[in-house]
Amino acid sequence: MPVARDEAQASGRLRPPGLGLLFAEARGLFEFNASLLLSPVLMCAPRGDGHPVLALPGFLASDLSMAPMRRYLNELGYQANAWRMGRNLGGLARMREALRGRLAEIHAETGRKVSLVGWSLGGVYARDLALQAPDLVRSVITLGSPFANDLRATNATRLYEALSGERVEDMAELREAIAGDLPVPASSIYSRSDGVVNWRTCLLRPSDRAENIEVHLASHIGLGVNPAALWAVADRLAQPEGEFSPFDRAGPFAIAYAPPERAVSA
Repeated sequence: MPVARDEAQASGRLRPPGLGLLFAEARGLFEFNASLLLSPVLMCAPRGDGHPVLALPGFLASDLSMAPMRRYLNELGYQANAWRMGRNLGGLARMREALRGRLAEIHAETGRKVSLVGWSLGGVYARDLALQAPDLVRSVITLGSPFANDLRATNATRLYEALSGERVEDMAELREAIAGDLPVPASSIYSRSDGVVNWRTCLLRPSDRAENIEVHLASHIGLGVNPAALWAVADRLAQPEGEFSPFDRAGPFAIAYAPPERAVSA
């Protein structure tokens, strides 16, 4: 991976996205509007089988940020659930027990395994939950989640540490586990134009049940309402339980996805 190697050699670690990308995050509003305009197309995505989905918001966000996605998934036939824990102020260790309790509650109410969809920090929580309770989790989908490589390579690291009381360097063993292979199917949706998170921190190791899906030109704050990302989430959730096949980049948003080998060769 020559680009990543050159950057690492130059600075000793990955860098957060530059100011240009950070300021360009305002385009997230246009991504949301695009989803509204393209809602008839989005409703042509594969239908759900009624299984429960738990939507986990990103750092500093609340259930309100995931409301458009939950509404979309409900309309496709899923049981989309909010996390009901207020604003996400971080704290991976502090939140573990409450998150597992919420997962167990949904599993008990429905009698079915729960798919986890996490945006940014919510995706880190989702991967940890899958490691804690694989018998309760059907699949994990993350959106712009920094769980791999140099986790300090975000523009939110210092604020996260200040509000959560956790240092990124803490719990090295737990962070290594979250970055590794999961016992359930996993998809990581990300964008190289992310202005908050260095996209390399979103890359999981591809396998026969794990994949990376790159969305062109998406922002970090707009990724959860980006129409191409929403289509990918719906497609991944529609897979039969216990089965996994690579994401088919054909369809109405084909132009928005990078080839699957790009992340590996970059």
